[in-house]
Amino acid sequence: FLGIKYAMEIMIKTERSHETSASIINLSSVAGLKASPGLSAYAMTKGGVRLLSKSVAKECINAGYAIRVNSVHPGIIETAMIKDTFDTETIKQMVPMKRAGKVDEVADLVSFIASPRAAYITGQIISINGGII
Repeated sequence: FLGIKYAMEIMIKTERSHETSASIINLSSVAGLKASPGLSAYAMTKGGVRLLSKSVAKECINAGYAIRVNSVHPGIIETAMIKDTFDTETIKQMVPMKRAGKVDEVADLVSFIASPRAAYITGQIISINGGII
């Protein structure tokens, strides 16, 4: 919330067209898109990021700000936390693509959404999860 607030203050001062819009991208998790037994509090916060992003996107449109707001929801990504939590066989059972995603794959998606090539994308929930959901 505070990241959006302070970023928007700066972005609003910089005049842009909707073709050269600024971009706010909030990172969440697939846990914000589906039920996660035993992770209710975590899922609640990730779901909150999803709806906050969609709401702020519409608020920017209504106010005439050339600011796009989207949320990215990664699934199981090769990070130290995942390596400490799941073995390869468990990941193969959980992910239809039979592997964890790579950090660079998430970074490439975020880079695209931030770019002018995504000028017509706002208020979207974009999940990168190997087919989990």
